[in-house]
Amino acid sequence: MIKNWRPMRRLSCELGWRHVATVRAVLVALCAVGGALVAAGLGPADAGAQGAPGVPGARSPAERLAGRLDDATRGQVLAIVDSADRVGLPVEPLVDKALEGASKGAPGPRIVLALRTLAGELRVARQTLGGTASEPEIAAAAGALHIGVRPTELARLRLARGRQPLTVALGVLSDLVARGVPTDSATSAVLTLAEARIDDDDLVEFRRSVERDIALGAPPAAAAAVRVGGISAGENAFVNDTRTLSGDAGVRPARPRRP
Repeated sequence: MIKNWRPMRRLSCELGWRHVATVRAVLVALCAVGGALVAAGLGPADAGAQGAPGVPGARSPAERLAGRLDDATRGQVLAIVDSADRVGLPVEPLVDKALEGASKGAPGPRIVLALRTLAGELRVARQTLGGTASEPEIAAAAGALHIGVRPTELARLRLARGRQPLTVALGVLSDLVARGVPTDSATSAVLTLAEARIDDDDLVEFRRSVERDIALGAPPAAAAAVRVGGISAGENAFVNDTRTLSGDAGVRPARPRRP
């Protein structure tokens, strides 16, 4: 049990931040193999791609890809998508990734390689999280695998979170990495908080505190470590704005805010 656990939540923003973190976690998987496609100068996925399997009126993957890829690439992409669908993996991340490549003119072989990589990560994510994992969780976990999170660490996170969804926790992890926190440090931080039974809203508040410290000049790894260390010591490490980290990873008083 954590003592003195009273983070100051901004009630008007709680649901909004939670939603943002969930969406970010899913988007991580949609861009999970971005490293391969970035080399081809890719950006966001095609905004015109719509539809999802099982949704009335939605277009099938074959329909969405029609006219977007050359015949050889389209055939290979559909084979990967069909294979994933047969074993119950999410196919939307795969279709979206193919459309992303097509929208930026990536070579067919690069698109196919990117999809094969993502399909493998989706498969490992589902195997690690178990058959009850939701599609957003699988997609987010695939993105975490792509940035270097180990399957054993995903399994620990699943155990620590119990029946709670993993999308927010994985979104916080990916955000920390995006802000410069090393993957191992970000993973360790999120696992520590999850195993301390921190809820989704407080995970998001933790992320915001770390980002605030980084913006004030703290080294990313030190910012995450000190915030987690404060929680382990029973301190209110999320909203204590009376201190910030110095570049030497020490603690110094912050200038008082203007009234």
